[in-house]
Amino acid sequence: MSRRLILSLIVAALPLAASAGALEDQLARYATAAKAETPGFSGFSAGRGEKLYFTEFGLGKPDTPACATCHGKDPRAAGQARSGKRIDPMALSVSPGRYADPAKVEKWFKRNCDEVLGRACTAQEKGDWLSFVASR
Repeated sequence: MSRRLILSLIVAALPLAASAGALEDQLARYATAAKAETPGFSGFSAGRGEKLYFTEFGLGKPDTPACATCHGKDPRAAGQARSGKRIDPMALSVSPGRYADPAKVEKWFKRNCDEVLGRACTAQEKGDWLSFVASR
């Protein structure tokens, strides 16, 4: 392999590696918080995250009953906010840098959990949801 090709592959992989590290750090923080919230906590589940993503709660804003309402049925595809604004895909495989900034992730959990669930998400729900989108 040529040096140029190897360098190109390394550069292309950097955002994914950075995001994966940031995501793992976030999941570790959520796991610590989930253990404090729920003594029987035994880990995150992509399956529970998927259920959270698709469930229509009807407890938040009426026009956003589920995450999938705006983010779409396939987290690998772009979604659309009620305002018409495009939302980048949620899946880590398609948007590798999406979860690199913990403050931004928290900001969107706060806003979206309030709008969909009508309350703040628990640490376990956040970890499950992140596990789901990381698995896609």
